[in-house]
Amino acid sequence: MGDRLTELLALRFGCEQASFASVSPPAADILAVLAGHRVHRGFHGRPVPDDLVRTLVASALSAPSKSDLQQRDIVIVDRAIQQKIADRVPQSPWVRDAPRCVVFCANGRRLFSLFEQRNWLFPNDHFDLFFNSIGDAAITLAWFIVATEAVGLAGCPLSEIRNFPEKVSEWLCLPDKVIPFAAYCFGWSKDDTPLTPRLPLEMTVHAGRFDDAKAIISIDGYDRCRARLQPSIEQRAVDRWGASPIYGWSEDKARQYSVEQRAGFGAFVRSKGFSTE
Repeated sequence: MGDRLTELLALRFGCEQASFASVSPPAADILAVLAGHRVHRGFHGRPVPDDLVRTLVASALSAPSKSDLQQRDIVIVDRAIQQKIADRVPQSPWVRDAPRCVVFCANGRRLFSLFEQRNWLFPNDHFDLFFNSIGDAAITLAWFIVATEAVGLAGCPLSEIRNFPEKVSEWLCLPDKVIPFAAYCFGWSKDDTPLTPRLPLEMTVHAGRFDDAKAIISIDGYDRCRARLQPSIEQRAVDRWGASPIYGWSEDKARQYSVEQRAGFGAFVRSKGFSTE
């Protein structure tokens, strides 16, 4: 498994296997789950038992939490609400087909409630409360993904629920200071998706201090690697930007975010009682 780990890391980052340390089991097994992560959007109809889902959410909620505040919750979504979510994301049919769906929530309410119970003034009702709860939700989602893959399940996160957060909040009965962060749809995979290369380590790992002097050069090489290994099926917004001879990661992401997205999400967050000051 140690060899498998270095092979996965080399594939992921375009490095020589010798660049990485040899790690022995069982640590190598755990790291290989991380290094071999893939997104899956095709599922067998085989059900995922309730007790297994409970085990997975408990494992995910064992994740680190800022100052032990535990500002994150998970909603196990019932089938009817999952179909409502699927109706809102027709471009993602796998949401409807996935055997199970959970929603990760940022919870700033729990800490606030402790002060209400004591009739104390809460002095930290500002942006940090929102930031910490989002961080807790994100870490918990990451641990849930690792947990599912460790038992042979697979899935895909769904950030699009933040395109209609008011509806998600209504469907899940989310109170003030609790907001949906992301959904995760999962099951037993029926496809074998390729490993997605990541940005080069020399671009994203900094020794001592931040340095992005090589960023443009690294992105160019990365674009060519992605275009070779995972060519895009279609280019975005060709009518606006034209067809690019090399359509890599940077071109795709620049085109994706050339259109305003979720500009109203901040207003929604404030409407749920969070301060962004």
